[in-house]
Amino acid sequence: MSIRTGPHPQRIAMLSVHTCPLATLGGKETGGMNVYVRDLSRELGRRGHQVDVFTRAQDPHIVDVRSLGENARVVHLPAGPLAPYPKGQVYDHLPEFIRNVLNFAAQEGIRYDVIHSHYWLSGLVALELRQAWGVPIVQMFHTLGRIKNEAAQREEEREPELRIRSEHRIIAGVDGIVAASPREKEQMLELYGADPAKIRVVPGGVDLNLFRPVPHPEAKAFVDVLPEDKLILFVGRIEPVKGIETLIRAIALGTQKMPNWRGQMCVSIIGGNPNGEENLDEEIQRLSHLKESLQLGDLVTFLGARDQDSLPHYYSAAEVCVVPSHYESFGMVALEAMACGTPVIASRVGGLTFTVKDGQTGFLIPDGDARALCDRVQRLLDDPGLRQRMGQQARQVAQHYSWPLIAERILKLYHPALGAG
Repeated sequence: MSIRTGPHPQRIAMLSVHTCPLATLGGKETGGMNVYVRDLSRELGRRGHQVDVFTRAQDPHIVDVRSLGENARVVHLPAGPLAPYPKGQVYDHLPEFIRNVLNFAAQEGIRYDVIHSHYWLSGLVALELRQAWGVPIVQMFHTLGRIKNEAAQREEEREPELRIRSEHRIIAGVDGIVAASPREKEQMLELYGADPAKIRVVPGGVDLNLFRPVPHPEAKAFVDVLPEDKLILFVGRIEPVKGIETLIRAIALGTQKMPNWRGQMCVSIIGGNPNGEENLDEEIQRLSHLKESLQLGDLVTFLGARDQDSLPHYYSAAEVCVVPSHYESFGMVALEAMACGTPVIASRVGGLTFTVKDGQTGFLIPDGDARALCDRVQRLLDDPGLRQRMGQQARQVAQHYSWPLIAERILKLYHPALGAG
């Protein structure tokens, strides 16, 4: 029962229950995990493995199988309403999802060699599928409920006890676990009592063919920024845990110290659900009110979601990409920006402390410290040579995170989960 990295193709059941890897990025439930599942599945497919990504159908017009690339496909299965749905309520429809996965595999006559599940909802599904299929499970959480609760700014941001109990059960029950950083492994050991022998640290990857430097003038023209303007960029989901408020307050502090920022800078916030998700709109409204109360006017602009193919132009046009999150298990956006040769200023939390090299590829600042963020932005704006050196070093570091390298490490991780080494 072993999966091989050699010429013999193996079948992998990739579980991404609550969000589809083909979904438009930027919404409340679409972000780094979608990119991770999509790009890992494609790379495994290119290596000759057969990958089926099972996800919940959210559109009545898409209840079928869609190609994800060579040897990889997405299987959309009904589980509850055929519409976007709060992920917390998806739990109630997991039995339907499990039945539909089993039916699909039976009808196709498929036997899978390994289950690779993503997020706690998928982990619960994987435990049930293993009983039917008798194959090992490799789990990746992407975020952990206990850590999200520690980072929560308000009571409504806290994760339910159901998630915490489920994560404990999954960690105890699966065969192997992927931790995105050494810090995430420590958190599993400290807070969940995980077996260290099960856990392997494998970071996320980046598509170096897509995320690469675009010449500064060309990039600025593409994103419609004047050549003399300095662009400060945020990319990510619009939710409290992303710390966008810290960025807005930092810019307000900067305009007080350096009035010329108003005429020489623009701050672009990319993210937002194209479907107009209610909770997401509430957060944008909250941040917009904050921006107005600090009298920032058009200095800070919410651009909404952007196609991923356009992101390299935004990263390359920016003087710096800011990732002020209160919690990140890895920090995919930071890595994308680095691959484009752009320095990153990030919170000293979670996986960001390993992705961003402080003083080398950017700066790490205390979580929520608007003054420190303002200071680091000013340093980069005032010293073009520093920005260039950091950008070059960021690009070099990003080369170690190519998807072929990461996929090879994932395939090696499957072996002990399958009892092969």
